[in-house]
Amino acid sequence: MYDTISIERDARGVATLWLDREDKHNAMSGQMIADLTDAAQVLGHDPDLRAVVLAAKGKTFCAGGDLGWMRDQFEADTETRRREARKLAEMLQALNTLPKPLIGRVHGNAFGGGVGLMSVCDVVVAADHVAMALTETRLGLIPATIGPYVVARMGEAKARQVFMSGRRFDATEAMALNLVARAVPVAELDDAVEAEVAPYLSCAPEAVAQAKALTRWLGPVIDDTVIDHTIDALVYCWAGEEAQHGIGAFFAKEKPRWVKE
Repeated sequence: MYDTISIERDARGVATLWLDREDKHNAMSGQMIADLTDAAQVLGHDPDLRAVVLAAKGKTFCAGGDLGWMRDQFEADTETRRREARKLAEMLQALNTLPKPLIGRVHGNAFGGGVGLMSVCDVVVAADHVAMALTETRLGLIPATIGPYVVARMGEAKARQVFMSGRRFDATEAMALNLVARAVPVAELDDAVEAEVAPYLSCAPEAVAQAKALTRWLGPVIDDTVIDHTIDALVYCWAGEEAQHGIGAFFAKEKPRWVKE
């Protein structure tokens, strides 16, 4: 049914939504963005579904943006960039508002958009060896469309510790940043995920959905105005000289001029 993801369901009504581009380290392409958007709608409307686990196949949870997709944006005009940014923003919002509990299972590294995917989960369990980073500023870009979800998860003060620097942080620090709920040895990861899933199987599904919606209403506002602002901010950066230089240097396998060693 999908090219870049797969879905498995068990008899209890628990679905695992797999990022399934192992050969590309589950980097987000235009097709993956479309597949995840559609999957969120399908899973959200399944009356028999009690919980969803967001997981990934291969060595990496999500390496961020797919290189081909990034090259297309690098070469695109403003309206194309805006359209693609909106697709990404709509995918994140679809997962963020999924009327089912969404549990993140992070077994490998997560960069850029991978951190965004973690941030739209209701709870994230990670293997204790993983590395994470919001790497956009290294390229002259900003973590724009993922920004509302990252800041909602971490809070502004903690987000500012990693939002702009592009530095890597580990699962232990990710716990302190509120991004990860539990960090465990990889051999214990499935048991830790199951411990998060199991309580929902004793809860009324509609009450769970309504409770989740209420937390979103009570939390930081992420509405069309906020999303439009993030899209505008990203498009502005893409058109800027820094992004053109930084991304060009990346594809040329050169260091951008701002790297000081």
